[in-house]
Amino acid sequence: MKIFVDWIFALFGWRIEVSVPKDIKKAVVVVAPHTSNWDFVIGRLAFYKVNFKARFLIKKELFVFPLNFILRMLGALPVNRGRNNNMVQQAVKLFNDNDAVLLIFTPEGTRAANQNWRKGFYVIAQTAKVPILLAYMDYRRKIGGIHGVFQPTGNVQEDINSIKRALAQYEGKYPENGIIL
Repeated sequence: MKIFVDWIFALFGWRIEVSVPKDIKKAVVVVAPHTSNWDFVIGRLAFYKVNFKARFLIKKELFVFPLNFILRMLGALPVNRGRNNNMVQQAVKLFNDNDAVLLIFTPEGTRAANQNWRKGFYVIAQTAKVPILLAYMDYRRKIGGIHGVFQPTGNVQEDINSIKRALAQYEGKYPENGIIL
């Protein structure tokens, strides 16, 4: 699979820059800006390339035969997106029950421009006591990677603003839908 992924990236002129400390086995991964459905394809291939066993949450309604088998192979975890579904507790349990988990979130919650990021990724990271990896895809430069590691301080809005500022330099496929500071 790695050879195929390397070939795909070379074919389309993309490269991956990853510098994650080797001691990080568990983390919330925030990917931004998220402006296109292509983000999933590029991101998934990038995680294969660097051998990250990343997981992501997806609405349970998509887990129907035969799509459910494909989604599970890609690392998807079905979730009920209703209001009272204990999603934070489910995600924290995932971290507690496994030796290595990278759980991916696109905090904008949409591919459209959105100033108000969802805070679930932050609450999960803080509750599970794991760092947040700041991931990006820069379509202008055709580079994807990990910008850095962020440790939640407990000041939710200030921390989210810091994360936004760090990732705002990267350009999504549709720049007009990029990160709003």
